Amino acid sequence: MTRLMISAGEASGDIHAAAALEALREEGIHFTCFGMGGSALEAQGMQLEVDNRDLSVIGFVDVLRNYPKFKHRLELLRTRMRNDKPALLLTIDYPDFNLKLAETARELGIPVLHYVSPQVWAWRSGRITRIGQLVSHMAVLFPFEVSYYKKNNIPVTYVGHPLLDEIEDSISPEQARQQLGINLDNRYIGLMPGSRPSELSRILPTLLQAAAQLLQSNPELQFLMPLAPSLDEDALLLYPELKTLPVMVVKSNSHVVAKACDCIAVASGTATLELALLDVPMVVVYKLNPINYAIMRRLIKIPYISLVNIVAGREVCSELVQSAATPIAIQEELQKLLDDQNYRQVQRSGLKEVRDQMGEPGASGRVAKIIQQLLPIN
Repeated sequence: MTRLMISAGEASGDIHAAAALEALREEGIHFTCFGMGGSALEAQGMQLEVDNRDLSVIGFVDVLRNYPKFKHRLELLRTRMRNDKPALLLTIDYPDFNLKLAETARELGIPVLHYVSPQVWAWRSGRITRIGQLVSHMAVLFPFEVSYYKKNNIPVTYVGHPLLDEIEDSISPEQARQQLGINLDNRYIGLMPGSRPSELSRILPTLLQAAAQLLQSNPELQFLMPLAPSLDEDALLLYPELKTLPVMVVKSNSHVVAKACDCIAVASGTATLELALLDVPMVVVYKLNPINYAIMRRLIKIPYISLVNIVAGREVCSELVQSAATPIAIQEELQKLLDDQNYRQVQRSGLKEVRDQMGEPGASGRVAKIIQQLLPIN
């Protein structure tokens, strides 16, 4: 039976990898797998050598602080790879960690499929040389990424975005509210502060302050906050305002929560694309450690940080970053999305442009096909 090794360091990567494995099984391929992942890969039967649910950090400072932890987990995976040589290493996103793991795969002659390209088009473009040395094939999410790899003679396939497989925009806001058991006629604002504890600590207090200010002029407002699978419910105990404000924390499907909202304040990341697919207006909010921000500001070559604006190539949604991410600025943007129907409709037209550029469903199946092509014995 074919043995695969998977390395998914983030919650989104865990979900995307699990979907690819499910598609591989549907192709009739029998396999076992081990590596790094979370609940979705575990549900697919993967043996977790490393659980990614305690790895989620962001930025240079957080990485340095956690370097011993990362090094230990990298060595665990390298040792397992050497002792139980897989037929293929599938790495998903998490490029700095996964490229180090790919070094060991190359030494052992194991093919490497990397799924979800690092943002070489936005910053640290020099990484592409190293990628070409270590990665057998790149599976990219957006068509504009293909040229970066082709001109460097790196095998690449545009597979489309896996979110198109994971999100079905067939549910109406009314149906979403019925599923959640909430009032159909209220106005609801979503709070999505990110899936990492570090994001929660930097972003959630500001969102809660903005919520408190909105309530002063809109006392009827209600707030919904989906709890990311990577976050423990105990983490919310640090934010007593969640008890004093009308915020409903929901542990179920975040897509249902999003669809129930009139608009959402969301941390920059994959969630912005999810909201675009669900046609939910948003304001993008982000805060980094000041040192991380100072470094990244010098490195990033594009004008936007949110994927929804990057894909559109223009500002579809307002971005409130670092010092601009104040409670009053967030409040004003959310109020505008609630009250100004023309402003809201202009944004929704832009979100449709983004949806049109995200390709067709079937990304997981396309990744499964590439895995089969790379396996030594099909």
